[in-house]
Amino acid sequence: MKTTTLKGQLNRLFLFATLIFSFLFAITTSSAQTAPTKIKNVVLVHGAFADGSGWRNLYEVLTKKGYKVTIVQNPLTSLEDDVAATKVVLDNQNGPTILVGHSWGGAVITEAGNHPNVAGLVYVAAFQPDNGESALQWLQTAPPAPENGVLPPNDKGIVYYDQAKYHAGFCADISKEEADFMYASQGAFYAKGFVTPITKAAWRDKPAYAIIATQDKSIDPSIQRAMYKRSNTKVTEVKGSHVVFMSQPDAVANVIITASKEIAKK
Repeated sequence: MKTTTLKGQLNRLFLFATLIFSFLFAITTSSAQTAPTKIKNVVLVHGAFADGSGWRNLYEVLTKKGYKVTIVQNPLTSLEDDVAATKVVLDNQNGPTILVGHSWGGAVITEAGNHPNVAGLVYVAAFQPDNGESALQWLQTAPPAPENGVLPPNDKGIVYYDQAKYHAGFCADISKEEADFMYASQGAFYAKGFVTPITKAAWRDKPAYAIIATQDKSIDPSIQRAMYKRSNTKVTEVKGSHVVFMSQPDAVANVIITASKEIAKK
């Protein structure tokens, strides 16, 4: 009789343990399925009259916070070439990615952002054209600031920035030494990129965030506000020049980090 009772108790304990294990396994599996995928990849796309070295300060802030940051070196020869260069970098990302564009780079990410690895877009004082629109169309919607030094295309179709106006018109809130280096390291920007229309605007299908540089002398803040309002982009205004990502890297990083976290929850 005692043996039978002991066996019954053991059977009940085994059954109870099995039920508990099954319950815990179900909870763990459910949590794993519902937990958002973290977005830790960030790709940075520079604009005209600059190159990838300008992203250094922002790169350091983001990498210290655990993000994997990759910087595109745009050839600046055409919209198509810059988009292709960006897609090469996006191909090498190991998961969902926040794609960030500055200035002309905004037009680039608007097209390249259709890449399947792109989870969201961040525009930093950047152009955000719609389908059939070009960057130049938006640039012409407000008169240029007196400090603006964008020159007409030369006989090779290349647009340069007037060196005498570069510091005040492009990057007034960084040191003259930094501005001089930035000017010396810029790529040759071919004007045809400015007039090439977007074929498929990624911000129509993917979440978009933007930083308006309120002291911008290269893309008037009113142009930035109009573009981002039209697209219902989530906007943060930061007091800074056109290169706000250099002068205010923490503020720009905070927007990128916020985008990565909010998009991961969706």
